[in-house]
Amino acid sequence: MEGIEHRTVEVNGIKMHIAEKGQGPVVLFLHGFPELWYSWRHQILTLSSRGYHAVAPDLRGYGDTDSPISITTYTCFHIVGDIVALIDHLGAKQVFLVAHDWGSIIGRYLCMFRPERVKAYVCLSVPFLPRNPEIRTVDGMRHAYGDDYYICRFQEPGEMEAQMAEVGTEYVLKNILTTRKPGPPIFPKGEYGTGFNPDTPNTLPSWLTQEDLAYFVSKFEKTGFTGGLNYYRNLNLNWELTAPWSGRKINVPVKFITGELDMVYTSLNMKEYIHDGGFKEDVPDLEEVIVQKGVAHFNNQETPDEISNHIYDFIKKH
Repeated sequence: MEGIEHRTVEVNGIKMHIAEKGQGPVVLFLHGFPELWYSWRHQILTLSSRGYHAVAPDLRGYGDTDSPISITTYTCFHIVGDIVALIDHLGAKQVFLVAHDWGSIIGRYLCMFRPERVKAYVCLSVPFLPRNPEIRTVDGMRHAYGDDYYICRFQEPGEMEAQMAEVGTEYVLKNILTTRKPGPPIFPKGEYGTGFNPDTPNTLPSWLTQEDLAYFVSKFEKTGFTGGLNYYRNLNLNWELTAPWSGRKINVPVKFITGELDMVYTSLNMKEYIHDGGFKEDVPDLEEVIVQKGVAHFNNQETPDEISNHIYDFIKKH
């Protein structure tokens, strides 16, 4: 990938793989599920060419980064601890943060716990969602969507891994990455089934080459999906651990970008939260909300140039 360099760094008791290119202020990219540093391949090249040090780790449990065995070593404290240690390792007082999907949730926690380390935050797909002090996170999702909602189905250790193994790593990744189905993903009981995408295409979309898919598959064939699924398995524990931050607002400059077909954007009450003032109330320094026409969940890969330009236009002001 045109001069992207790779190294392993020791952070917070684990070995973390990072991909990086360029010199200048650090732009730190956090990927989601089921992804890798590779999800940011286009943005790394663009931002590094515009005077930034672009850095994208494989998060804990993914790719060439260590995957601790214990489920409870994947809490928001562990993962934010990894990121703060990485920022320290890079010698940066502050970073420009860019994050997608689960990375956006980790980014939110980083902004809550250590706002002084984040100069500005470009958040993709998953907005800040305030902690509901009345009900645990997964319990709330079960109440809203039922037991077959994908996050509920991910909770039991080993169960989803076994079902994904039946259809194979390549199918799972292709199924998730190509989905354009709006609304909350609901899985049939007891099987991975059609997963996120009931109409998995035979051919890949123009933005995802066979070579791209093969890279993702090669890494998940090695690690399996447990590391990534463990993030979901800590949602209720994170709810308990973050009680001291209940009601805490995000006080860093934020730009939010989502696709109009995104499965998160089109889920329960999300549009109302984003557009009717709730989001701005929780994130007082929310400066922009961008909704991309005809774009689905993986917008950093589907519209790479547009996302890179949005990032650059925002961070150069800060």
